[in-house]
Amino acid sequence: MNTRKMIVGCTVAALTLTLSVGVVLPTAGPAQAQQRTSLFDIIFNNKSRRERVHRQRLEEQRRKAQRAAKAPVVRVSSPRIYTYKPDKMKTFDLSSLSRVEIASADPYLPQLGSSAFDESRRFLDGVKIRTADEVGAAIIEYYSANPDFVWVDGTAANDNARAAIAEMAKADEFGLSPSDYMVDIPSDGFDMTDMANRQRQLMMFEMNMSAKALSYVLDATRGRIDPNRLSGYHDFKRKEVDLEAALGNLAATPDAGVYLAGSNPGNRQFKALKDELADLRAAEENELIVIAKGTFLKPGAKNPEVANVVAAIRKRGSDKLLVDHGITLYEYELSGGLDYTPELVAMVKDFQRENKLAADGIVGKMTIAKLTDLSNADKMDKLVLAMERLRWLPRNLGTKHVFINQPAFRATFIKDDKENISMRVVVGKKSNQTNFFHDEIETVEYNPYWGVPRSIIINEMLPKLRADPSYLDRLGYELTNRRGQRVSSRNVNWYAVGTNVPVDVRQPPGRKNALGELKILFPNKHAIYMHDTPSKSLFDRDARAFSHGCIRLHDPRGMAAAVLGSSREHIAAQIAQGRNMAEPVPGKIPVYVSYFTAWPKEDGSVGYYSDMYGRDKRLGMAIERTQEVRGAQG
Repeated sequence: MNTRKMIVGCTVAALTLTLSVGVVLPTAGPAQAQQRTSLFDIIFNNKSRRERVHRQRLEEQRRKAQRAAKAPVVRVSSPRIYTYKPDKMKTFDLSSLSRVEIASADPYLPQLGSSAFDESRRFLDGVKIRTADEVGAAIIEYYSANPDFVWVDGTAANDNARAAIAEMAKADEFGLSPSDYMVDIPSDGFDMTDMANRQRQLMMFEMNMSAKALSYVLDATRGRIDPNRLSGYHDFKRKEVDLEAALGNLAATPDAGVYLAGSNPGNRQFKALKDELADLRAAEENELIVIAKGTFLKPGAKNPEVANVVAAIRKRGSDKLLVDHGITLYEYELSGGLDYTPELVAMVKDFQRENKLAADGIVGKMTIAKLTDLSNADKMDKLVLAMERLRWLPRNLGTKHVFINQPAFRATFIKDDKENISMRVVVGKKSNQTNFFHDEIETVEYNPYWGVPRSIIINEMLPKLRADPSYLDRLGYELTNRRGQRVSSRNVNWYAVGTNVPVDVRQPPGRKNALGELKILFPNKHAIYMHDTPSKSLFDRDARAFSHGCIRLHDPRGMAAAVLGSSREHIAAQIAQGRNMAEPVPGKIPVYVSYFTAWPKEDGSVGYYSDMYGRDKRLGMAIERTQEVRGAQG
């Protein structure tokens, strides 16, 4: 070993030994005696530094906690559910109709050439009727301009009055309440010597008859309920009905009964609901098979409800399914048992396929709903509510339109009044319900940006941003201030953010974008639209209420091609360009974002669905409250 290596080796060894025994080491420089460091000092200083850093971290956490405690706790609330307030009934004084400008000094004496109405109108002096505001106003306007009887000929009610009364008595066939439109016809027998009393009777009948007939027209046309008073999730412009013109039409028509019936929606969907209601009323109450509430049956399990599942399939399965699984059904009838065998699982899967459910063989909430019948009474309740809701929509839905039924979790494109394409959808969860409204589809946007709604920023992102201001930067979101300048999320004081967010947040196009490859726009104040999604697995579930309110499509390319009148290849080519771009929809197509727990299927049968948002109950209560107000004495 050479001298140089020996010196280095000895130095290292000496240093190691010195450190191990705590000997003071000399330091370079002239003040070597004062600048000495022991191993204890090194360890102590390192420990002090660690404690100092720890204290700093604790202090920073304390300051953050203080800022969080002082920061406003904000939340964008969901639309409200209202206590329904029915249309008020108003008392109308008909005295103005009793007066007429005539030459005679005695206005109550019949004049030469005066009509029967003129001879009887004096009996309206001081008469009051209680009815809806629009109805009362229309009666006064009509008879002021047209002083003649509509429902009376000579000394009796005419045939049109009798036809109208007969039709209104059948109002329940159209989902209405006959008691709302009852009118007593004056008896044919009367005292011929007391014509004044007869004229009084006929005039009162005339006014009451007009009030009830116009009430029927109003209810049949627009519904008894104002949907916007139910909740903030309903968005409809209530239909305006020209009741003065309607009364003129009733006076001119040869059959007032036909006219009244025609006031109801005339589309095929309403007819299917009406026919189903008639069939159920004529049928005996169905024998129900009950599967215990909460049953969740997986393949290979043992459960006493297996017997009820098999019995329900015998009743509800198609002829083909019963033939295909005849041996399985026969063997189970002989042996019974609690075992959910592979053969029974296969049969359940086929039943699920028939009913457009996920064919997983698991008997859960949605499968049980298809296996077990509602009572006829429950079905009729749903039909009446569906008929009421259909009156809120345009009378003619259009030969080409998109119909989204939230309880059915389904979107359908109708072309030439027939189903063209239909698919599963995901709709809003109960805390973020999808609204009920209609609009027009205008645009298909490819490779979309997702502009994050203010409600999601405040309700879901803000707590994370206060804990980690760089949260949005790390996830690749783009932020711009009110001047349109790009900013970093870590530079925003999220503790100072209230209900007004100082920046716009959007997610750029890409595989992780919440809207997937495309979105279909029908601009509305609820920021609801149809779109693709990267979360494809949710479509395998039977109940699909998972979104923040928008409509996620199982086959977005198919729907886009349908509304554009193009092909899937065209849609794929636009997406493949990889850039954000929009294509206008030719002619604008109506879209109905609706809520029907009973709705006709393509084959003409009616499907019944779970009331996932509890809207059936609230609508039923609103109708009951309306009945109470109408029946109350003024």
